[in-house]
Amino acid sequence: MRKLLTIGLVGFVAQLIDGSLGMAYGLTSTTLLLTAGVAPAIASASVHLAEVGTTLASGTAHWRFGNVDWRVVALMSVPGAIGGFLGAVVLTSLSAEAAAPAISVFLFVLGAYVIFRFARRPRDRGDRGRRRLPAVFLAPLGAFAGFMDAAGGGGWGPIGTPTLLSSGRLEPRKVVGSIDTGEFLVALGASLGFLVALPLSSLDPGLIGAMLAGGLIAAPIAAWLVRNLPARILGTAVGGMIVVTNARSFANAVEVPGDVRIALYLSVGAIALAAFATALAAHRREQPV
Repeated sequence: MRKLLTIGLVGFVAQLIDGSLGMAYGLTSTTLLLTAGVAPAIASASVHLAEVGTTLASGTAHWRFGNVDWRVVALMSVPGAIGGFLGAVVLTSLSAEAAAPAISVFLFVLGAYVIFRFARRPRDRGDRGRRRLPAVFLAPLGAFAGFMDAAGGGGWGPIGTPTLLSSGRLEPRKVVGSIDTGEFLVALGASLGFLVALPLSSLDPGLIGAMLAGGLIAAPIAAWLVRNLPARILGTAVGGMIVVTNARSFANAVEVPGDVRIALYLSVGAIALAAFATALAAHRREQPV
């Protein structure tokens, strides 16, 4: 019982982060399961089966709070579902670890750009003057993010959210809401792939149910936070999350010496906190007296 309660709490925290920042449910949950000794394919399958329920609840909540751009959802989630299905099948026989270093470097740099963009950006002026993101950009992005999400245990949010944010063509709350809503089809596609490729007896219904329960409780809370957080603060928080979670993989990919890594990690954390504090202070200055 204690183990299930712990997993339920992890599901709650992971969904609260994912629903608020548009990433980290799969990353957080899969990491925990792998640490507990669960095989990669089983861990990713369990997370995605739980996500079918949590993403449906999260997407509904984001829709009710007006956080969704349905064009972005449609153009990304259908290719994402196909990519998720293929990624699930691939994971049962191969590993996506070979691509992980390059992706981590890309995300780290993208996260740094997002921090810079939102920590210093002027007050958000809504959607005026923003061109729509083209389908030829959104569809391949969705397919790649969906594939990596299933094959790597997480990737839909970490790849999709910062990429859309960095374009500057969609306000942060709609980036987060659209990514979270579109993840339902990705989780469904990945789950179907795992069910085809894995024996049902290898899955633990109790583990999946505990993660699902925690996520269902957190989903509406996270959607409310996204609706009410200012764009500057939300965007900076997302960027900080990206660089912090990718710092270790980035250091491995570029072969940072061991004695320099602690200084790198502390510096990354300090920069992320400083950027968030700067964004918060700037937002307060902009408020009418």
